[in-house]
Amino acid sequence: MRPEILFPLFAPVTKLPGIGPRIAKLVEKAAGAQIVDLLWHLPTGIIDRRYAPKIADATPGRVATITVQIDRHVPAANKRLPYKVLCSDATGSMVLVFFHARADYLRRTLPEGEQRVVSGSLDKFGGELQMAHPDHIGKLDELERLKTVEPVYPLTQGLSLKVLAKAITGALGQAPDLDEWLDAAYIKRQGWPAWSAAIGAAHAPAGEAALAPTMPERARLAFDELLANQLALALVRINLRRARGRAVEGDGGYRKCVVDALPFKLTGAQVRTLQEITGDMASPLRMHRLLQGDVGAGKTIVALLAMLAAVEAGAQAALLAPTEILTRQHFANIQELIEPLRESQGIEIALLTGREKGKTREGILARLASGETHLVIGTHALFQEHVEFHDLAFVVVDEQHRFGVHQRLALAEKGQAPDVLVMTATPIPRTLTLTFYGDMDVSKLDEKPAGRQPIQTRTISLARLDDVVGAARRALGTGARIYWVCPLVEESETLDLAAAEDRYAHLRSVFGESVGLVHGRMKGADKDAVMAAFAEGGIQILVATTVIEVGVDVPEATVMIVEHAERFGLAQLHQLRGRIGRGAETSTCLLLYGPALGEGARARLNILKDTEDGFRIAEEDLRLRGAGELMGARQSGMPAFRMADMAVHGELLAAARDDARLIIERDPELTGARGAALRVLLYLFERDSAVRLLRSG
Repeated sequence: MRPEILFPLFAPVTKLPGIGPRIAKLVEKAAGAQIVDLLWHLPTGIIDRRYAPKIADATPGRVATITVQIDRHVPAANKRLPYKVLCSDATGSMVLVFFHARADYLRRTLPEGEQRVVSGSLDKFGGELQMAHPDHIGKLDELERLKTVEPVYPLTQGLSLKVLAKAITGALGQAPDLDEWLDAAYIKRQGWPAWSAAIGAAHAPAGEAALAPTMPERARLAFDELLANQLALALVRINLRRARGRAVEGDGGYRKCVVDALPFKLTGAQVRTLQEITGDMASPLRMHRLLQGDVGAGKTIVALLAMLAAVEAGAQAALLAPTEILTRQHFANIQELIEPLRESQGIEIALLTGREKGKTREGILARLASGETHLVIGTHALFQEHVEFHDLAFVVVDEQHRFGVHQRLALAEKGQAPDVLVMTATPIPRTLTLTFYGDMDVSKLDEKPAGRQPIQTRTISLARLDDVVGAARRALGTGARIYWVCPLVEESETLDLAAAEDRYAHLRSVFGESVGLVHGRMKGADKDAVMAAFAEGGIQILVATTVIEVGVDVPEATVMIVEHAERFGLAQLHQLRGRIGRGAETSTCLLLYGPALGEGARARLNILKDTEDGFRIAEEDLRLRGAGELMGARQSGMPAFRMADMAVHGELLAAARDDARLIIERDPELTGARGAALRVLLYLFERDSAVRLLRSG
């Protein structure tokens, strides 16, 4: 149960003064629904109000805090003109300008003949010094209070900085003094303040330099967040190892049969990785392993051979994929690979998606429950309660970043402590592997199969679209098949991007019925029909959205064209490029960019031209885009960090990981003095489920 000392922080923001239901919705959109969320909503800029000149010395374009005499109000002649208040001091005059303001309010706030302090942005219009809508208006005794450095926070439409800042000030007033959870010697060595001092200082920056993530107060908060993450992962890991597993060890017969029938030799990385996986399976401890592989590195065959090890031991195995296209492709590929076993050994494989209905579905479920089906490939349909297995011993989760942690464990609950292998074709930087997959062992496929040809990657301006269409015509003349990827399905009124449907219509007018279209809004059967036609050669140009980013395998496709490539992330472009170069022919990737190509986008495209190494590309993507966008944390159920920045705090992550390991070694149940403080840390960062894993939690 959450400690009582934290109760005020986990109250809704409506408990703060001045935050009613309407404002609360805006605050929730900007920062979060709980008071604690406001603590983590750190400023991204400052307004320096310390500049307090006389009127004659004031510089237009700056924020200034000026003491003035209110001389005269000049109401607007009509609603389209501003209300003006003429002011002066001993050195000159200026005008305060208000649009759509209430005259009675202004006369009360700025009474003629009295002095007031005004703070806001200065401008010059028609030779007059002006301040439009001052941010603050106060009496003379408020001058020093207004001459401050004011934090600027990320906002949302309808929420003013003044309202949000007041809410955050209220939240800071609720922040308790907490017992220290960090090692005293480490804090001293780093020069960090205590937690409560750090959170206060982070919201009161003295200048631009204080906004840097490496400043002591921000670094301290980032480390706290990372330590909570790493400690939670360590507790999950130790809990998984405590859980009774089962030793699953086959005789290798089924695997040998499949390997002998392959038209290629397994790479050294595939052999090594398979040994790591089957070694885990043979252990009585439960396996929880991540298999990373660059595009085209051959993860599917490794996963299949591991699944067959479970079948050799008399058990069942399941593979979960995030999309129907990928699921059906896995099914078709694996069905072909195990053809020798289906004929000689009666090995049965099933496909289960949302499209299997009625008696067909009932038959699949019955054979899974009886054990007659040995392997099943499916989508989220495998999670459903009425899906039962006879003896599920091995689970593969493909494209793990499309699922949350709770989802990857849900399927595992359908067996008796089955081993779990999660796979991703998206190479992940080391820091993010530690952050998001710290509860797992990691295997890496870093070799491509022999015979793969390098892909020629070029960048071309969209202004040369006609030349690209001409190049496509020449490629089709050689029998090539072409992917043509667009970022949107339909034309957008707000974004000048090529739409898949619009490009499809254009290319079809040029090339006729050899052009097909596939996107995520199509019905599953329609998508499958188009993909099948492309694979068989009936369609030679496939216009698509990023639905073809992952897993689609057509070895005959040798050209990838990506429109508005500057709008995609590096890892996504690498995935798209990985759809070609799968056969013996030379392949070409054309990255088409729009007219407004910024330096960052140009740098991303140049990296794609320079290398096909997915792991190097992933590190560059992290550096350029940051962890949240790269991993799609909010969409996948992964933790979204509020203060830690993986591109900056890599060293802190390593230190947090080491500290978490040491904590678990010394006090695995967190029962000591530091352990009690660390429990509060876990609750503070909403890692409640990790605390519940503690035996004495």
